[in-house]
Amino acid sequence: MTDSGSIITFVLVSFCLAIILIMKKDSLPAQMKRYLALLAIVMVSISFVLILISFFGGGM
Repeated sequence: MTDSGSIITFVLVSFCLAIILIMKKDSLPAQMKRYLALLAIVMVSISFVLILISFFGGGM
């Protein structure tokens, strides 16, 4: 986990996807909206885990 650039990029992309889904929720078809929402939840959850690992394991 020494490459913080990859972690920062993943975190930004996952939060941007979640924000875009929230803003465009009315214009997406229901079936696609469900799968994109699940993908966004998984990505944001992984992002939070990576942030916590970076904070607590930063000295390693």
